Formats: sequence, structure tokens, C-alpha cells
Amino acid sequence: MNPVQVGIFFIITALIGFLTYLSCRNAPSGDSGSDHDYFLANNGLSWYFVAGSITLTNLSTDQLVGMNGNQMLLLAWWELAAVIGLLILAYVFLPIYYRNNCTTTTELLQRKYDNKHIRALISVLFLFGNLFIFLPAILYGGSLFLKSTTGLDFSSVFGERLFVGSVVEVDSTIFVMSILFAIVGALYAILGGLRAVAVSDTYSGVLILSLAVLVVFLAIRAIDFDFSGIPTERLSMILGGELQDGSETPIPWHTLLTGMIFIQVFYWSTNQTITQRAMASPTVEEARKGVLAAAGIRLLIVPVIVVVPGVVAYKLYGDVGDAAYGMIVGDILPPALSGAFAAAIAAAVLTTFNSILNASAALYVCDLHESYVEEARNVPRLSLYVSVAMTTLAITLVPVFASQESIINTVQQLYGLLSMPILSAFIVGLAFRNVNAGAAIIGVLTGVAVYAVFSFELYGFSGLPTDAGLGAILAGVHYIHYMFVTLFVSVGISLLANLLVFGKRASLAFGGEAVAV
Repeated sequence: MNPVQVGIFFIITALIGFLTYLSCRNAPSGDSGSDHDYFLANNGLSWYFVAGSITLTNLSTDQLVGMNGNQMLLLAWWELAAVIGLLILAYVFLPIYYRNNCTTTTELLQRKYDNKHIRALISVLFLFGNLFIFLPAILYGGSLFLKSTTGLDFSSVFGERLFVGSVVEVDSTIFVMSILFAIVGALYAILGGLRAVAVSDTYSGVLILSLAVLVVFLAIRAIDFDFSGIPTERLSMILGGELQDGSETPIPWHTLLTGMIFIQVFYWSTNQTITQRAMASPTVEEARKGVLAAAGIRLLIVPVIVVVPGVVAYKLYGDVGDAAYGMIVGDILPPALSGAFAAAIAAAVLTTFNSILNASAALYVCDLHESYVEEARNVPRLSLYVSVAMTTLAITLVPVFASQESIINTVQQLYGLLSMPILSAFIVGLAFRNVNAGAAIIGVLTGVAVYAVFSFELYGFSGLPTDAGLGAILAGVHYIHYMFVTLFVSVGISLLANLLVFGKRASLAFGGEAVAV
């Protein structure tokens, strides 16, 4: 990283911090208020901060690095399908959350089922996902990108690799950078709170989206706008099956007809990390404007920036995986702009990390600590303890993600363990009356087990071969299809258990009655 890059990096980083400070300095902190005020920024987020924060909380290195790392246009379907999830959040879930004055999405479950245990279970699943999947993936992806882009190397100080000979051997530069990201991100979340995260998200978002679009243009220009020589399957939006190297495309088109839409509904409408921003506006109308603006960005800008540079990188460098985005950005941007882009990526990593920590603290404090331990006498301090603990554990898991072939595919497949079972609890709770919370819990736990058995081929331990017969058929089913199956199994088991175990017959609820609590 040359002096120009370093100077631009620190100037932009400081400028984002200063603008965030100016925007937040006169806002009420919520330190002495309720959980609702503390975790939802006193309901003071304007629509443009909601849009900016939702966009950048999602658009971090696991998207830019991971999706471009697949080096094919097909991955754009993740972002196009996300628009549907955002529309459902805007018109279906947001009115429910605001009407019930929810601090966490899981609070709605407690109100609907009249049971705190279902709320606690779903919170624990969210926390597991944040800790074991998203936080370490974000740290690893951001560190990998900055190393690929800037050429930073700490091997002369720490050696080329750490934990050599162990199952978690990792590049020393990536691990050290992950630690730095984690420390700074945790401090930011602890000291700044949701308002500071949302505001800095917005400023960083304007910068990163602008530069990402520029990267797309410069990347295409670097190959003289000529995509010849790139395999057809990497340029197709509908192809399913095998690539030239024999591997299967990560998103066969038919997955769009099954689990893809439900994944988006779960992520955008029930995930605390995302919906917390939309729940922090003064009114549901203000929040809806922000969500719709985020949907517009997702439709018009994001699909292009998360796939085109990776495809171009395939023509320039070959199949380089998750290193593709960092390599092409480092090659096509001049030093001043690459320094600016590094600052924007660093901000994206920090704010996404902050967002997840903030949401995790809200889930723990509101759903677990205050329900099972005691009323929180000092919410900021308790949140600090939670943030420190999760940050430490996330750092230890970075080497696990460093050993994966694709960040984005690993994240999505792992999160299938939690996403569809969690969504089933919301569907059963909102779409049916007279359902016992215990039945919903049975459905959720069954869904986790079903997904684990089939998606991770755990049935192989029973002696069923995975290379022939039924085992081969099951092994050939895409994990997104298993998500679809998992959702319906979870919902079905919930209703069946409600009837057979608890002796209650569920009935469909329609219109306003479906969400009355």
C-alpha cells in the first residue's frame, strides 16, 4: 500500500467518522431510557438513514467478495430475489412490528403465542447464526479483500501462517487484520450505538456504491468490452448443471421456484439485524419509505456490482475464487481511488460487524437476560459485555472460514440450519390461530434436524451410501431445495404436534385477524 493509498484511506475514514459525529452529537442517547429507546435509537432514524443502513448492513465483503468469487452472473439472482423480501417487509411485517411496538422481531412471537420460551428459542438460534456464521465470515471476507487489494503483509512479523499443523491453520495477515477489524468494530458499536451505525452506514454506502459502479465500468473496459472466451455457463442467468470443471452451478435456476423466495422473506422480514433499522423510524410510513428506497438500490445497482467484476476477473486471471474482487480492484483503480475504496470496504466491514453486534445485544438483553435473569439495570453496560464476548469468539472462528472454497455459499448453506425453522415459527404464529407455543418449538427443532440430516448428508452415518441409489439422489438435491422442504416440514410438524400432543386444532387466520395479538 503506497503513501497515497494510505493517506486517502485515513482521510476518508476520518471524514466518515467526523460526519457521523456531527449527525449524532445532539441526538438523545437513550442511556437512561427503556430497552426500546436504547436499541432503536429513540425511533429517530429518517428514511434515508434506514435505506442506507439496510443496504450497507447487507452489502459487505461477504457479498462483494463472496458473490464475485463465484465468477458467474448467476449469483445476481440472490439480489434480484431480495427485492421481493424487502417489499414483503415494507407492506406485511413492518405494520405488524410497529402496531405491537416491538423492540426485537422475536418479541412479536411472544405476543402471538403468549409464551416467552418460543421467543427465547428463536433468539438463541439468531445468536448462534450471528456468532458462528456471520461475524467470522465478515471479518474474514474484509481481511481477504484488503490483503488482495492493498498487498498488506504482516508475515515478516508473525510468519506466513499461524496455527501451522492444526486444523485451523490460517494466513497471518488475514488473521491479524481480522483482529483489528473486530476490535475497532466492537468499540464503534459499544460507543456509538444504532444511530451512529445507521448514519455511518449511509455515508459509507454512498461512497462504496459509487466506487463499486466505477469498478464495474473500469473492469469491462479492461477487457475492451469483450466477453468472448468466458465460458457460456458463467454468463448465463438460467443455466443449471455442471461447469466446465465438472462442478455444479451454485444456484440452479429451479431453486428460484422453491427455497429462494422464502430465504429472502426470512432474511429481510424477520432477521433482527436488518429489521432493527426499519423499526427505528418515528412512523411506519417513514420506515416504509426507507425500505422501498433500499429495494430500489437492490434492484438497480447491487446485482451488477456483485457479479460483473468477478466474471471479468475470470477472463483476466482464471478461476481465482474469493480473491477475484480484490485482485481486479487492485489492478484497475489508480492509487487514490483504491485507497478510497479500501476505506469504503473497511467502513462496510465495520458497520456490518457493528450492526450484528448491536442486534445480538438487543436479542440477548431483551429476550434472554430480562426474561430469565433479571431486569437490566444498566443496558449499555450489559450490551458491552455481550459485544466483547461475541467479538472474542468470532475472532477464534475466522480460520474456519479461511478454509472454505466460497464464503457466500458456505454462509448460505450453514444458515439454512436456522433460517427456515425460524421462519416457520413466524408463519405458524401469524397465519394460524389456536397454536400452542410448544408445538411451534417442536416444529422448529424438527426443522433444524431435518435440514442437517439431508443438506449435510448426515444420513451417511447410518450406512446409506452417498454415491449410489437413494443416497446418491439425496446427495444430488441442492441445499436451497432442502430449505424449502425444511420449511414445510417445520410448519407441518408444528400443526400436527399442536393437534396430537396439545389437543388443539389450529385454524387459519385472515386479514387483520391473522396478526392480532
